[in-house]
Amino acid sequence: MAADVDKRTPENQSNISPQKKDRSTGWGSWIYRGLWTLLLVGAVPLLGFGIKYYQDALLLKRHEESVRTLGAEGLFLFSSLDTDHDLFLSPEEFKPIAEKLTGITPPVDYEEDVIHDPNGETLTLEAKMQPLLLDSMTKSKDGFLGVSHSSLSGLRSWKSPSVPSSSFSAGQFRVFLPPKNKGEVGDTWWVIPSELNIFTGYLPNNRYHPPTPKGKEVLIHSLLSMFHPRPFIKTRFAPQGAVACIRASNDFYYDIAFRIHAEFQLNDVPDFPFWFTPGQFTGNIVLSKDSSHVRRFHLYVPSDRSLNVDMEWLYGASESSNMEVDIGYLPQLELQSTGPSTPSIIMDEKGNIIDSRDGSREPIQFVFEEIHWTSEISQQKAARRMEVTLYPFKKVSYLPFSEAFERAEAEKKLVHSILLWGALDDQSC
Repeated sequence: MAADVDKRTPENQSNISPQKKDRSTGWGSWIYRGLWTLLLVGAVPLLGFGIKYYQDALLLKRHEESVRTLGAEGLFLFSSLDTDHDLFLSPEEFKPIAEKLTGITPPVDYEEDVIHDPNGETLTLEAKMQPLLLDSMTKSKDGFLGVSHSSLSGLRSWKSPSVPSSSFSAGQFRVFLPPKNKGEVGDTWWVIPSELNIFTGYLPNNRYHPPTPKGKEVLIHSLLSMFHPRPFIKTRFAPQGAVACIRASNDFYYDIAFRIHAEFQLNDVPDFPFWFTPGQFTGNIVLSKDSSHVRRFHLYVPSDRSLNVDMEWLYGASESSNMEVDIGYLPQLELQSTGPSTPSIIMDEKGNIIDSRDGSREPIQFVFEEIHWTSEISQQKAARRMEVTLYPFKKVSYLPFSEAFERAEAEKKLVHSILLWGALDDQSC
């Protein structure tokens, strides 16, 4: 039997052809490669999921450690600096702390100071004012009972602009021109950036004289000084600074809308400080793109609301002194150009130089071409974009009471009702 088996075995083996051997080998190799490909394809998302799970677990662990180390309030402060939410602070993220601890602020990227051309164009502005209506203040309802006369002395005596008329060189208004990366209609930017954050808190109340303005603050300070000699370009509380928006544009001109938050100190020694904070200053400027010519300038405090000014005064010279707060209505506080900027030196048809500032000559009549915009948005849209820049919460629509219910019904959403004393989106609140 064993011999029979031995005889059949080589015979059976010899019956397998080389072609069949190659075919079976190739089939096995294809299956082998296919399985590896399938494993690799399946492993990639699994590996990605594993990495993501590990990172999330590590982040959760860091978060728990941070809560134990810092507490909830400390972690909130830390998170406000951790802009990329990786629970680590980069040097850039740590910069506000360094500035707070050292008191040294890196130089702001302002444009170089403009060298005023004595032969350049000049713009004349006029200031107009109607003083605050004292009976619009809440304290007036009881005859200002308990309010000392000295506290309101600066307010009562401020009846007219400090400088009714003043001239500026057209080049000074280049501070309103957009930066290089902002050139489209609707673009917004900070003219004077806010310096307030959760670490700086608010600026002190017990001050009488504003700090020396620098950079782009210089022109804003000069403009507001036409109203009162002590304007503070940096408000004590947010919102702080100034923003602008390109409302219209063509090849040669911009129409730029702007919004400024600033305040005045109305009292001086020996009276205690009295802060006068309009809800906002807003306006427009039309100027050439090289700032050599200003066609129109207008700055004013909006007076379309029943209350538009916040007032705070101290009963002592220290930060811990008692403070009174009130709001009121200011009918008018306004700067407006008397006409377009005009050149100081011109040449007549014979090539003779004429100084337009020479009062002994007949006034020179200038004729200006009409400006046609190639791209523009409405003043309301420009104001809206500046609001969102100053107040990110304005990305959510705040509607009048009746309109809110109509929108809620249409969108099948709930209504969040907020009752305010004053306005949420300016200082008079």
